[in-house]
Order: sequence, then C-alpha cells, then structure tokens
Amino acid sequence: MEFLKKIFSPLSATINYIQNHFKAMLFILLLVLLFAPAGKQELTPNNLQQIFLTGPIMDATEIVQKIDKAAENDAIKGVLLTVDSPGGAVAPSVEIAYALKRLKEKKPVIVYAKGTMASGSYYASIWADKIIANPGSMVGSIGVIMQGADLSGIMKKIGIKSQVVKAGLYKQIGTPDRPWKKYEINELNKVIQGTYDMFTHDVAKARKLNIKKRDMFANAHIFTAEQAKDVGLIDEVGVLYNAKNELVTLSGVSHPVWNQEDEFDKLMKKLAASTAVVLQTYFPELILK
Repeated sequence: MEFLKKIFSPLSATINYIQNHFKAMLFILLLVLLFAPAGKQELTPNNLQQIFLTGPIMDATEIVQKIDKAAENDAIKGVLLTVDSPGGAVAPSVEIAYALKRLKEKKPVIVYAKGTMASGSYYASIWADKIIANPGSMVGSIGVIMQGADLSGIMKKIGIKSQVVKAGLYKQIGTPDRPWKKYEINELNKVIQGTYDMFTHDVAKARKLNIKKRDMFANAHIFTAEQAKDVGLIDEVGVLYNAKNELVTLSGVSHPVWNQEDEFDKLMKKLAASTAVVLQTYFPELILK
C-alpha cells in the first residue's frame, strides 16, 4: 500500500494544486484576456470603421446600433459598409437604409459590394456617398416577393386537418394548409406592388435615376458590377483596397486605423443566417428579392 502511495503521490500533489489554485489562475487569465491589448491596433483608437452586412436580412437591430454608434463617435471619421447579402425582409432593410442616410449627414460613407448586393441589401446601401462593387459581384435584383409552402398534400397523407376560427375575410392569407385563393393572391399583389413602388422610388431618388425608366435598373434584373455601373446602380468597379482608399480620401485622415470585427461574432452571424434561411422556407414573409 505504501508502495502505491509513493507511486501516485506526485499525481496526487498535482491534482491538489490544481484544485487549490485553478480558480485564481482562471481569474488571472480572464483579466489578461480582457485588459491586455491584442496588438498595436488596440493601442490606437480606430478612426475608420468597417461594418459588415452579411447573409439574409431578417433583423436590423445589431447593425443599426453599430451605424448609429459610429455616427455619434467623433473619433470615427468615416464608415465602410461591406455587403455580401442576398437581401431579406422589407422593414429591416429599410431600417438599415435610413440609418445609413443619417450617418451620411455626419461623415463619409462608402459601400463595398464584396460578393452579392441584391434586393434588400442593395436597398440598405443606396444612401452611401459612393458604392463600389467587386468585379465579380452580383448587384441589383430590385424586386419584391412573397412565397410560402403549400403543405396540404403532406397533411392529407399523414391525416392532419386544420381548424380555423377567424374574423375578417383576409385573415388567413398565407396559410400553408391549403392553396391560396384568388382573392387572397390579389390582396397580396397590392401589398407587393406598393412595396415595389416604394423600393424603386427610393432607389431613383438616392441614385438620381429616372423613375420612369425603372425597368432598366429594377424589374428584378441581376447585373454584373460593370452592368450595374452602366445603369447607375453603383459608382465604381473595384476591390476592397479601392473602397478603403476612397474612404481614407473622403474622410481626410492622414493615418488610417481600422477596427477589427471579432471572429466569434462572425461565426454566430453565419449560424443565425443559416437558421433564418430554413425558417423562411416554412413561414411566408414579404421579402425584397
């Protein structure tokens, strides 16, 4: 027995040390992570800010907060919105557009189309001082759509029937338990057309385009960067380097210092975007697309 104790005594001492000091070590580690600068970038407050609009637009709360915070921060002399989004819900897209418009009144704003800047994400970008698109990006798709699944066939096969009590002829619009009726589709068409009119008028106003010729730049056309420039949807074709340099010039900073987005935040945004796509398949919503 004494022999076994001698063999395992070093291991036992190590375990006891960890138990006694682990909390203190963990606390010190947290302090280091919280207060130690990650590099030279952290020692100097950034004077230019890059904000990312990525994935489907289903909620604008976080990005609008970032835009408004940048607007109120006197240290920030200019903002670059980097876009790679297929669009999304109407209201959040409009929220971002108007937040960007407020920001533009205080400091220069450049939008850079990294990959896809379509529909709602284009709407969100229209009030920038300048829009620059990657040569390989897709721009446009100015249109509105509402779609939903008809699950009546599946429900019948598995023996599920829906029961509805409603007040109002149009209250069941968008239901997935039966095909939509003609009068319901007509009602939805009015909403979709009204939203499309709002979308195209705002684009024409922001980009100084002729609304009477909206079929040339809207009508859900999808453009390459060069084509988008030809119809007036963007200002220049270039890469991120060009977009950053343009903002440096407009903001007048002599020593540009950019912010860094947290990698964990990027991962969480991608997960949220994937979830939104799945939910959108089953629950109809008015989408800029």
